[in-house]
Amino acid sequence: MKPYNKKSERDRLIEEHIPMIRYVAGRFAIKLPKHVDIEDLESAGTIGLIDAVDKFDPSKGIKLKTYAEIRIRGAILDELRSRDYLPRSVREKCSHVKTAYAEMENKLGRSATDEEIANYLNIDINAFYKMLQDINTGSSISLSDLGVDDDHARSEEMFVDNSSPEISEILYDKEKKKCLARAIGSLPEKERLVISLYYYDELTLKEIGEVVGLTESRVCQIHSKAMFRIKGKIRANSSKAESAV
Repeated sequence: MKPYNKKSERDRLIEEHIPMIRYVAGRFAIKLPKHVDIEDLESAGTIGLIDAVDKFDPSKGIKLKTYAEIRIRGAILDELRSRDYLPRSVREKCSHVKTAYAEMENKLGRSATDEEIANYLNIDINAFYKMLQDINTGSSISLSDLGVDDDHARSEEMFVDNSSPEISEILYDKEKKKCLARAIGSLPEKERLVISLYYYDELTLKEIGEVVGLTESRVCQIHSKAMFRIKGKIRANSSKAESAV
């Protein structure tokens, strides 16, 4: 890998991609607790950007913008994990609901209703909705928590790293992406729409609410339920794959 010849070129590239740091940090901040300082996320993202510019090899055939975004997201994720912003009570609720969706949908062979999940948890429907609200307030549940971004980063870095990946690693990565696509495709229509608008059209939860005629709080609930379903389906698929080996 050849370093940039002039320091001024390195500085120019860093400055050129700074808006990306604000964009990525802003996307994370949407679903994080209010006490999380977005400036901390931007600081971590800046470290990721500098690392990307220093390590990027133009001869590998991918764009610096793509590689920089991967590094920025990775650095912000590392910052969030190191600080462990998720309260213990919320973590426990997440675990209970995640288990409920995984076990009920595996047993039923279809998407579980809100009432069925509430019955599994031995609570009434209003308490279930309150639990989802508490989870939304205290946690960040997103596709990045499924390991998708980390896997994506590893697959992209195969073209930047000097070492050659094993074929099995590439196939595994592709299979995991297929599994994610199938999981999203099997969601109830409203949840699939929210996921599509949020992650692919990049609307905010408030904007999605305006599109579908729901409150932002209700959209948050739908988003959380969709993520629990996806996570449960991926876990079930992984278990089947392991048992087949």
